[in-house]
Amino acid sequence: MAKREIPYTDYLDKVFAIMSTYGILIVSNDKRGKANPMTIGWGTIGVIWGRPVFLVLVRHSRYTFSCLEHTGDFTINVAPPEIKDIVEYCGRVSGRNHDKVAEKGLTLLRAEKVSSPLIQECVLHYECRVIHKHDLAPETLAREIIPQYYPSDDFHRVYYGQILRAVAEEQLRW
Repeated sequence: MAKREIPYTDYLDKVFAIMSTYGILIVSNDKRGKANPMTIGWGTIGVIWGRPVFLVLVRHSRYTFSCLEHTGDFTINVAPPEIKDIVEYCGRVSGRNHDKVAEKGLTLLRAEKVSSPLIQECVLHYECRVIHKHDLAPETLAREIIPQYYPSDDFHRVYYGQILRAVAEEQLRW
């Protein structure tokens, strides 16, 4: 399908709805240059330092963490419902042990602004360069959050990705 550049604010309601149901895919390359898609259900889009940003949270234990640390960029890929089983798979298996792109027959497209690729089968994409990152500070979290989301102390790093480009299919399939 043909892709077109769009304002990053287009379709925010759909992005958040999909992220909170079956998730969206973050993709970053490992040290060998292999693309690693991982499902995320937490993130947000906003404006910080006068720049559009996509904030994503990735645990230190995840393979994607090392990929992000290596590349310093990522893409966000929003999948249509007909491939949500692939999105769910990418959240269940690790790129340390699996080539999720090959196993699920995904097609990678070269991004224009970052080294991490886009996933052709997805309908909406954001190309992001990391402009800041910080680790969550457990002592600053609301008391009830830690036992519910961090029982094993595997805290997230928050990545602030400046949105350099947003691209969508000509005819979105939601």
